[in-house]
Amino acid sequence: MSGPRQAVLVLLVCGMIGQVEAAGAEVLAFDEAERQLIESHGPWPPAPRHDPSNRVSGNPDAIELGRHLYFDAELSIDGSMSCATCHIPKTGLGDGLATGKGREQLSRNTPHLFNLAYSRWYGWGGGADSLWAQSIRPIMAPLEMAATPTHVVTRIKDQPLLSCLYQKTFGSPVAGHGEQEGLVNAAKSLAAFQETMVTGRTSFDAFRDALLAGDSNSADQYPVEAQRGLKLFVGKGQCSLCHFGPQFTNGEFGDVGIPHFHGKGVVDKGRYGGIQNLQKTPYSLAGPFSDDGTEKTARKTRHVTLQDRNWGEFKTPSLRNVAETAPYMHNGSLPTLDAVVRHYSEIDEARLHVDGEKILKPLHLSVQETGDLVAFLKSLSAPLVQPINEDMTAAECSPGHTNQRP
Repeated sequence: MSGPRQAVLVLLVCGMIGQVEAAGAEVLAFDEAERQLIESHGPWPPAPRHDPSNRVSGNPDAIELGRHLYFDAELSIDGSMSCATCHIPKTGLGDGLATGKGREQLSRNTPHLFNLAYSRWYGWGGGADSLWAQSIRPIMAPLEMAATPTHVVTRIKDQPLLSCLYQKTFGSPVAGHGEQEGLVNAAKSLAAFQETMVTGRTSFDAFRDALLAGDSNSADQYPVEAQRGLKLFVGKGQCSLCHFGPQFTNGEFGDVGIPHFHGKGVVDKGRYGGIQNLQKTPYSLAGPFSDDGTEKTARKTRHVTLQDRNWGEFKTPSLRNVAETAPYMHNGSLPTLDAVVRHYSEIDEARLHVDGEKILKPLHLSVQETGDLVAFLKSLSAPLVQPINEDMTAAECSPGHTNQRP
């Protein structure tokens, strides 16, 4: 080979080596404290979780019954809306609105349904302590589906497929159960279906695992701006103080400076109202409808206490699939992730309730830092492990054998 050609080849090879080294160099350095925090956000997905208070949790027949109930507008008092009217599969299992639209405009943002099997409390104020109890609330709410136990039981009894699936799930026809029991059983089937809405592995999960394994070739596939955002998330931003663990949430409640008045003289009590509901509802884990014979699941409910500081506190949401669930906050007042990050960057401490979160201080993030945090948050998205089947074509059903968990 001639000299000039050899020189060109050497330059090309060196250039390729340089590119490989540059790609590998895109893995930022994380110190031990950062690595431990990053590790705490996994692994994902977690093992399936069955609810001890719901005897049909994980039951395939209950899941199928719940799926049909979820899309059934006739479950509402006038046939005008179903669960899927507000929790739309194609729009992040929400409705994309600032606040929900029922029979009238509602005051809270419609929460998404991702990964609810792993939650501790349900609703922005935590007014329900189980997924099945939370499923009852919109069915009965006067401004939402506005149904009654009688209406729910009648709908299941009169619709052949629902009736068959109910009998297959619970071992006897709905007509043989009391109206309250029939309502609760319908809600437990809805909960069993919602438990399947688990999101898959994200680019963050792949990076986390590669980083911990020392696999730089895989880790450098994660965008550097998302890595910078991750550094901010576990470091300067202190986001992981509330958004921690595999679900990126503490599962509890806080005042983060979002107004809780939604009209002249009208206040959203937040967690305060949620606890009040827990203390009076017959559908709590401490009530007669829980299937947990050990009553272990009811301990959290029996021990929760009402405090003045609960005014203006709202649930800390999971950040998994957060990019799919705009707008944000309990009142839908922040339209984009960029707006959310800027809210915390520029937070007005004077707007916090007297017992507001003491850890919140203005972060004064730069434009690049804001963009990096948004890039990281967007990396937490992934499709559902089991896509939702919206085909409501009547399936064959034989009510003989049941698949109930023992």
